Amino acid sequence: MANSKSGIITPDFVRLVRHEFALDWNGIHGARHWARVRGNGLRLASVNGADTRVVEYFAFLHDVKRDNDGHDPGHGARAVRLAESFRGGLVQLEDEEFDMLCDACRYHSDGRTEAPVTVQTCWDADRLDLGRVGIRPDPRRLCTEEGKAPEIIEWAYERSLADLISSRSSDRLLLRAEAAHHRIEVERVDELR
Repeated sequence: MANSKSGIITPDFVRLVRHEFALDWNGIHGARHWARVRGNGLRLASVNGADTRVVEYFAFLHDVKRDNDGHDPGHGARAVRLAESFRGGLVQLEDEEFDMLCDACRYHSDGRTEAPVTVQTCWDADRLDLGRVGIRPDPRRLCTEEGKAPEIIEWAYERSLADLISSRSSDRLLLRAEAAHHRIEVERVDELR
């Protein structure tokens, strides 16, 4: 059963991950990507029962410790170390949930597909956002039946493709729409810019 709890991604949480993020906040691995990964994951979880708290934390942590936008082995493991430092404070998960978050972050760019459904949902949520770099998600590289559905792939592709063709002003509108949709206080998100 999906575990949904509002308020997981708080303005304080966003502020701290932004402080940890060394790349362009508006870049291909930045805040807009995280918001879309969150939306993708929550949509999948609403059908497959994945733990939404793990999905939400994953969305905002999986790429936060990247050193570059290219090949960056080890960025998932670095994200795990950050999650460990947040545990008990900004990251509130039971041991089993936390282990799934760590596995999802650690292995999200390794091409794996076998894992518990919550971890698979995290990986699919990220892979479904490849349109931001002009790549259509390949169902053979997705994990869940929900993620492999042609209508989900098309929805996610169109959603992420918009990032390639949008202007800076429409990027702000997209971020505000994502923030409003996911109950993040827009004013607080704007303060972080």
